[in-house]
Amino acid sequence: MTESGRQAIDVGQSIDNGPWTSFQKVAVLLAALSILFDGFDGQLIGYAIPVIMREWNVSSASFAPVVAIGLVGMGVGAACAGYVCDRFGRRRAIIGSVLLFGVATACIGLSQNLAMIAAFRFLAGLGIGGALPSASAFTAEVTSAKRRTLAITATIVCVPLGGMVAGLYAGYVLAHFDWRTLFFIGGAMPAAFSAILFLSLPESPRFLVRRPARWPELAQLLRRMSRAADDDAVFSDVAEQRLERREGWAALFESDRIRDTLALWGAFFLCLLSVYTAFSWLPTMLTSEGLNVANAGAGLTAYNFGGVFGALGCAVAITRYGSRWPIILCAAGAAASAFILQDTPIANTSVLIFGLGVHGLFVNAVQATMFALAAHVYPTNVRATGTAAALVFGRLGAIFSAFAGAAVIMAGGATAYFGMLAVAMTGVLIALVLVKNHTARVGFAAPGARPAEKPLS
Repeated sequence: MTESGRQAIDVGQSIDNGPWTSFQKVAVLLAALSILFDGFDGQLIGYAIPVIMREWNVSSASFAPVVAIGLVGMGVGAACAGYVCDRFGRRRAIIGSVLLFGVATACIGLSQNLAMIAAFRFLAGLGIGGALPSASAFTAEVTSAKRRTLAITATIVCVPLGGMVAGLYAGYVLAHFDWRTLFFIGGAMPAAFSAILFLSLPESPRFLVRRPARWPELAQLLRRMSRAADDDAVFSDVAEQRLERREGWAALFESDRIRDTLALWGAFFLCLLSVYTAFSWLPTMLTSEGLNVANAGAGLTAYNFGGVFGALGCAVAITRYGSRWPIILCAAGAAASAFILQDTPIANTSVLIFGLGVHGLFVNAVQATMFALAAHVYPTNVRATGTAAALVFGRLGAIFSAFAGAAVIMAGGATAYFGMLAVAMTGVLIALVLVKNHTARVGFAAPGARPAEKPLS
């Protein structure tokens, strides 16, 4: 109680020590479904490129700028999302992102040339780029420390899960309809889902605690989360506020944070270079090596399928052992599997697809859990900004992949393609070794590290 007799509530402690309610589970599920649609719409272009190239008689080099402009949109969207998310709220950022990429993706189906595809892909990229940091920040702030890494990873793993669903969907649609239908329906679904988010998605309680004018809304939200809260209660987030010295980009370069910031930027750049080289160019590379469209699509589906299990498995390991060794070992596995794929004959389709699944398992395990690591490194007032900044560098790597992927396919085929993936993931391994503030096992803090339960950062 305060001196005036009003109830005093530490929101961070209330979330970390309270029950894991159905309301919280539904909120995380909604955020996860947003990212599933993000991964779904984000990867449709990879399945459509070989079909459009054949229909319009264009080369992969001609398509490289189209792929790149979409990835530029993702980078801009990620950069803007940090500001929108930290200033206007996680809820608005998520809903706006999903609506934008859904409508823009549907409009790709109206395109009459590559310039129109590029324009709509840029708009879709704004939403696709904005959804990831917004949803990961939201998920971090509605879950307790014990469940946080797994919850964030389960949300981010919906990117490869959405890609896997996109592969199954694209295989059916392209066999029975055309690529325009692929985008019409693929965009309409997330656009409709944004209405569900508008009606059902709450705001983050850790965001609301910093806005006294919205404390009545926060009190109601906590009661829906089965926490006792009076309408006139006084709210704080003590552990988080002790860490918050500056806001905005300057906070990313505090003396105890700059090394982790730079290492995360390097890891995100190289990891998303690898990921988007697969998302955008893997089916094209496989068809150029003689596989049919169905088998080429199966290669990317296997990559995403392995990624779902890898990310969740790595998250469980991080919860048990902390993030350092699980994520570093997965980065090493990603590099090693890419080197092995260099020597795998393309004609041995079954072995190749299995190898792509293994490689996707390791790569996506690293990518998904890096978001949880970023959520640990940065406190609430700059969490979305810090995550978005790292993702901006990731999107720069993705943009580079648009041109590098096309170039290595034309220059050296499968051998050069997998060699680039191997080198990129070796760089990710080095960057993650340099991160100082890895998460500790829940309930255990390594010497000199902050406890995993408190504060959330």
